[in-house]
Amino acid sequence: MLIDGVFSGGGLKNFALVGAYQVMEEKGYRFQRVAGTSAGAILACFIAAGYTGKEMEEMLGDLDFKTLLDTRKSIVPLPFMKWIFLYWHMGLYQGNALENWFMEKLAAKGVYSFGDLPDGTLKLVASDLTNGKIIVFPDDLASYGLSADSFPIARALRMSCGIPFFFEPVTLKVKNGETIVVDGGVLSNFPLWLFDDKDGNRERPVLGLKISRGHHESKGNKINNGLNLFEALFSTMQNAHDERYISRKHEKDIIFIPVDDVNTTDFDLSKERREALIERGRSRTEQFLKSWTPPIHGRSFQTSNR
Repeated sequence: MLIDGVFSGGGLKNFALVGAYQVMEEKGYRFQRVAGTSAGAILACFIAAGYTGKEMEEMLGDLDFKTLLDTRKSIVPLPFMKWIFLYWHMGLYQGNALENWFMEKLAAKGVYSFGDLPDGTLKLVASDLTNGKIIVFPDDLASYGLSADSFPIARALRMSCGIPFFFEPVTLKVKNGETIVVDGGVLSNFPLWLFDDKDGNRERPVLGLKISRGHHESKGNKINNGLNLFEALFSTMQNAHDERYISRKHEKDIIFIPVDDVNTTDFDLSKERREALIERGRSRTEQFLKSWTPPIHGRSFQTSNR
């Protein structure tokens, strides 16, 4: 059965989404269009490029994530220099190694730019801090004076994954100057609205994969100090817009995968914990699909029609 998919951000937690995708494949679901933010955008790109869930598991399982953390070189090799770089370059790591890895893996499937994919099949979300608005790639590129057909997907993916202060923001050179772009999760960490038309209708069923608990399971933020306050602030900033949309409708079409024991930037994640996250995504998805009836235009297909 053909469906569309939207995937949330979550950093290293998103190993769970790979497990979820594997189950979707096994059950006969195929994604016609995919969209995502941050780590969810990575899954969307790999699906659009033609990777299977098993290939993704092997590719990510063999990766030493610390090789993607490229600090700037300094002639003064002192520990405090990284904080100087943070001030001047607005990030601890450059993000070039991350972008190059994206480019390498997409190129292995013959995918380089948005022009290499069928029109409308892939959408990625990033945050334009200069103009204070969401960017949807490739849809919004024309408004910046850029060609969607020739724009590198790896570049857009790097912007969607640019965790503020962790990776340096991308300076996008546009027709009216420069635009600073960071992680899409700042403005929309779970863009389930992307496949709605102007009347709120959808061309086919849309399934969301979200790294979080459902509303009935959610835990509040515990705030006892300044660090707790920052974490709660960033979490609220990421999710407030999307949660309001979800609370109105579509919650029944979202697989919520709770991951409370892994940090977004846990680049030391062990092989065992990676496998455990994949298994968590698999089990949650298998449970969800037992009762999911995909909706279409306000009606529903029976699951036997797959």
